[in-house]
Amino acid sequence: CYLSEDHMLGARENLRLLARMNRLSPHPCLQDRKDFGLPQEMVEGNQLQKDQAISVLHEMLQQCFNLFYTEHSSAAWNTTLLEQLCTGLQQQLEDLDACLGPVMGEKDSDMGRMGPILTVKKYFQGIHVYLKEKEYSDCAWEIIRTEMMRALSSSTTLQKRLRKMGGDLNSL
Repeated sequence: CYLSEDHMLGARENLRLLARMNRLSPHPCLQDRKDFGLPQEMVEGNQLQKDQAISVLHEMLQQCFNLFYTEHSSAAWNTTLLEQLCTGLQQQLEDLDACLGPVMGEKDSDMGRMGPILTVKKYFQGIHVYLKEKEYSDCAWEIIRTEMMRALSSSTTLQKRLRKMGGDLNSL
């Protein structure tokens, strides 16, 4: 499993696309801010083993893709930018599938991987609940866009760690 330079460029491009999707001044939306509990220390820290890190990264990207690949999302954003973002996230997921396949075959580590995965799922569940409560308003989407920039930026740190390890991901 090796994350190419193209994979890292894709991650940076996804962040640039999210930045370009900004449509609102943040000031009217400040009252809508919320702490979604991004598991930043888990994603950026050194506490994940190889299989956990790959699984967490894949889950973060999958959940982000699912968030932006919805009818509600397409109503909120510039369609061209949104399609480019979803395509970029899909490409990153495909890159990771090569790493995830062998890891998923390791039955011994399934339980160790589930805790971090559930943490990521809980984080994104809170985001979905928030959007629904705010009736998918423009301000709610702006808050989520900013939150996803934080989440993807944190996941980029994890991707850099995976990439530094190159072929020897056992030493994560």
